Amino acid sequence: MFKRFFLSFSLFLMALMLFAPEAFAARALELNDLQYQVLEEDGRSVLRIEIGMSRADVSYTVQKDSSKPKHLIVAVQDAKLGAMRTDATLDGALGRFMTLREEGRRGVEIMVSFASEVEEQNYAVYTLPADRSAKKPDRLVIDVMTPVAAPVPEFVAPDGIEGVAGHTIVLDPGHGGSDSGAVGPNGVREKDVALQVAQKVQRLLEGAGAHVVMTRTTDRDVYGPNASNGEELQARVDVAERTPGAELFLSIHCNAFSSPTANGTETYSYYGSVDGGRLAAILQEELLAAGGLRDRGAKEANLYVLKHSSMPASLVELAFISNEREEALLTSEDFQNKMAFAIAKGLSRFFAGG
Repeated sequence: MFKRFFLSFSLFLMALMLFAPEAFAARALELNDLQYQVLEEDGRSVLRIEIGMSRADVSYTVQKDSSKPKHLIVAVQDAKLGAMRTDATLDGALGRFMTLREEGRRGVEIMVSFASEVEEQNYAVYTLPADRSAKKPDRLVIDVMTPVAAPVPEFVAPDGIEGVAGHTIVLDPGHGGSDSGAVGPNGVREKDVALQVAQKVQRLLEGAGAHVVMTRTTDRDVYGPNASNGEELQARVDVAERTPGAELFLSIHCNAFSSPTANGTETYSYYGSVDGGRLAAILQEELLAAGGLRDRGAKEANLYVLKHSSMPASLVELAFISNEREEALLTSEDFQNKMAFAIAKGLSRFFAGG
């Protein structure tokens, strides 16, 4: 009896082994069609790849190929390939090509080569039910979409400079081009610092809603090469005078003196200019609070750009570039940012009547 049982069990195992592949084949999902098209959805181009399936239930995984950043791998479990093409050249703009390969009894591996690196926001894998009216079977869908550009962070101006909104301001970075301005003991040039600070002020003001015009935005002469001092200064004044609606002119400089111990911050307006004097005084207060340097006062002077401006005008001397300590401050990003914000805040106070 035991021999008969052993013989029967052995025959059962042999039959199981003999018919196991057929049993797997009967259970396996069959992929049997491949279609793709390019369409527009929500303002983005989409390469839609549809792979027909013999039934709706499907199990798959999606992963990026770590060694090939433009390849997306979709592994379909318990699947086989039917009568269908296994390679396709895609549109080229979104996808380059794709392949389908059986992985033994494990299923089918689908590889899609993107035109750009695979990112999560640039693809989607999902299923669609059969559409009898369109004669479409159940489908596995792979969407390849136009890459999404990283959003540019919107600059938000700090609180305290809202008063400049809607006003037109002309900023004059001192010197430039053939004129280096003063040069510090370690080679720092006034024209470079003036432009750097002016650009920071410009960004702050524009972020708060002001219209800003610069007499120069690069290292250049405003009038042009070989100009006289008067021609160059008048060219700066002309930028403001010819700007429609210009309400204020501000020239940004660094101070210098023969004595390396000279130090501090000062501002200027033209003799007798009430609005210019008020502007210089406000700027001096803000620059002192921000920079913490010696108070050299808000002064009046017969400076060309102030004398010939028809609008409120001031000239600021941030610090002494001839003083080694203050020269180092003038090249500091932190100090420049503080002084730029102080200027922007001062202009806001001026327009607000503060």
